[in-house]
Amino acid sequence: MPWWGWLVVGIGLLGVEMFVIDAQFYLVFIGASAAIVGLIGLAGVNLPDWSQWLIFAALAIVTMVGFRRRIYDLVRNRSGHVEERLTLGDRVVVPALLDVGQTCRVDYRGSSWTARNVDIQAIEAGREAVITQIDGLTLNVKVAHSDRK
Repeated sequence: MPWWGWLVVGIGLLGVEMFVIDAQFYLVFIGASAAIVGLIGLAGVNLPDWSQWLIFAALAIVTMVGFRRRIYDLVRNRSGHVEERLTLGDRVVVPALLDVGQTCRVDYRGSSWTARNVDIQAIEAGREAVITQIDGLTLNVKVAHSDRK
């Protein structure tokens, strides 16, 4: 196959993986292997077809077995855990009536968060609530002590 054919196949497979389907990074390594074989041809190394296919297969298998799981976990397997310094005891303003066990959106440190009322009473609209726990991307809140009546 000519060098440009390998590059077209490689770029096509990379594009399909990135924009069309999630093949769990298998197509990334197959596409990268095809692109590398194309770049070898572009560099002026004339290889017979059988050796191009052999290099392609070996690269695809070695890179998939050696690197796919680590790279896939690094790029795609992001959890909803926040590593940022969030402070328990910070206060947020609840924009709407928040009944016990219910959730709403609140603004905290410039972002919109889900807040869940874990108190034994409802939090009135416009009142402050104290962050008692952070559960993934949800702030568990209770009525602020100075607001209790």
